[in-house]
Amino acid sequence: MTKSPHTDPREMVETAFLASTTAMLFLINFYFPLGPLLRMLFPLPTALAYLRWNGRAAWMAMIVTALLLAILMGPTRSIQYMIPNGIVGVTLGYLWKRDFPWSGSLSIATIIGSFGSFFQFAFLSLLLGENVWNYSIVQITGFLNWGMQLFGSLEQPDFATIQLFAIGAIIFSNFGYQLLVHTVAWIVLNRLGNPIPDPPKWIESLLA
Repeated sequence: MTKSPHTDPREMVETAFLASTTAMLFLINFYFPLGPLLRMLFPLPTALAYLRWNGRAAWMAMIVTALLLAILMGPTRSIQYMIPNGIVGVTLGYLWKRDFPWSGSLSIATIIGSFGSFFQFAFLSLLLGENVWNYSIVQITGFLNWGMQLFGSLEQPDFATIQLFAIGAIIFSNFGYQLLVHTVAWIVLNRLGNPIPDPPKWIESLLA
């Protein structure tokens, strides 16, 4: 009788280990923030679970990570991990296992990450009882005013321009973050024996 891969004890052990690794990274980054250094690792254990096993293992890794964070840090941090980092990890595992090119996986991950950023704004606004987006718009308005004055313009940017700039900044920052995630995954996962598709030639030449 053939043993079902879903009952393989190695899958359960590795999934639990990868989930605990993600939770530890998230916990350390919360108390000792190191910028993008640890954040770019958040989706990788979940993606690795998909690459080594299957979608079920990846979803279980994400759920177990969320449960660990809910116990250690509370449900708020657990939700902030799942959206977008957990979902990005599962998605990247799915795409990489099917050899999606970087253009496709980067675009999809950037879209998910951007929606996750907007969710974070709404979620924090709900928790704090204040509109965090409006606060960010005020900060961006001050930055744009400073930039325009630096170039000798005294005009005030209109509200639509400010909104578009804010949305564009979120998308651009998520693209840069996902590019870092892809680059680290290409270097690390290849060495672990679970390679992802090769990057475009210009990225390979830079890393070489």
